[in-house]
Amino acid sequence: MLTEREVLSTINMLRNEHLDVRTVTLGISLFDCVSHDFDVFSYKVRAKIAKYAAHLVEHCNEVGARYGIPVVNKRISISPMAVVGAGFNAEQMVRACQMLDEAAKEAGVDFLGGFGALVEKGMTPGDRALIESLPEALATTDRVCSSINVASSKAGINMDAVALMGRQILKVADATRDRDGIGCAKLVVFANIPQDVPFMAGAYLGIGEPDVVINVGVSGPGVVKKAIDRAKETHESLTLSDVAEVIKSTAYKVTRVGELIGKEVADRMHLPFGVADLSLAPTPAVGDSVGEIFQSVGLSSIGAPGSTAVLAMLNDAVKKGGVFASSHVGGLSGAFIPVSEDSSIEAAANSGALTMEKLEAMTSVCSVGLDMIAIPGDTPATTISGLIADEMAIGMINTKTTAVRVIPVPGKGVGETAIFGGLLGQAKIIPVNTGDASAFINLGGRIPAPIHSLKN
Repeated sequence: MLTEREVLSTINMLRNEHLDVRTVTLGISLFDCVSHDFDVFSYKVRAKIAKYAAHLVEHCNEVGARYGIPVVNKRISISPMAVVGAGFNAEQMVRACQMLDEAAKEAGVDFLGGFGALVEKGMTPGDRALIESLPEALATTDRVCSSINVASSKAGINMDAVALMGRQILKVADATRDRDGIGCAKLVVFANIPQDVPFMAGAYLGIGEPDVVINVGVSGPGVVKKAIDRAKETHESLTLSDVAEVIKSTAYKVTRVGELIGKEVADRMHLPFGVADLSLAPTPAVGDSVGEIFQSVGLSSIGAPGSTAVLAMLNDAVKKGGVFASSHVGGLSGAFIPVSEDSSIEAAANSGALTMEKLEAMTSVCSVGLDMIAIPGDTPATTISGLIADEMAIGMINTKTTAVRVIPVPGKGVGETAIFGGLLGQAKIIPVNTGDASAFINLGGRIPAPIHSLKN
């Protein structure tokens, strides 16, 4: 039970520190919708989504109003489309994406994730068809997100898939060139993707998950920053051990709030509650930034020497506090560093304090990876594949989730601005190492899994 002081502290978080439930995500399995006939498949999928998602937004709003805690996003995640639509060709995959977009709009949700494939060890015809469909599928839809898992600690890195995704990312960008390549903001390439992610663009419902389930993603980087600032004001000799404790106790409160909301929504919908993903996910709003936490801990900005150490401490303390608060922590659960979505991180990248190389180093200890980074539109496909390969290697060797969501902005170069809008924000285009990776990428094949994958 929370004490009176903790209740008052939580109320203050809501009023002044940008505490919210970032997303309630309804996971829906589509395995019982499978059919070789596309029209039958489409009918079954739309009917199932309509059945379970019809009142999702309504229930989220009611629960949010009851507790005074806004649920910012309402989302749906589905089984990987390359699996449930394994018999479809690329044209049918485009139609499937458009059908899912229409179903998401009818349900009133912000995004639908799961138009993706799991290809860490090889590709089926369905996987290839889905990946081939991505440029047209993401250009002609608004709310569908795609995640492609190309590596894992057990399987290694599928370099053929890495090479293909480098080419497809450029094609997706070109297909949405009139919107600064925004299609790439809905496409993320993963290593070790969790099966229960509620956050976009990586959300999907894994094969081992329930038929229908509620997962919640809590946030609150602004809450963490203010908690550290208060501790500095009240303690004359604050150490990093003290800072870690402050982050841990704050993460505990934030997770309790998120789980409360998620469980009540699940109860109202007569569905099981899955996990609370306690990732610190920023927005472009001032005061809701992960980057500002680095300044509160004593760095001039994120990207300064010491940034990787601060991020490691932040990530660990968030996990410790969240695990103590809930028995069902899942998803990614840590700290995100999406450049365009965080005003402080975007400013550091714009000033040159935060480079692509420093971002890559920091991903070794954060929850995701190279996230929402605008790069020159003329970046070669093999260079993008090289960035993906490096990030996948960090995830594979360290048995952690890593990902790449970069946006080559057509017709624009270093220093120009890409504007995406809303939660996606905007970003100055930053330089990418111009070294040639083409001969390496064109070798293809698989990078074997590390020796520590042999745990049986």
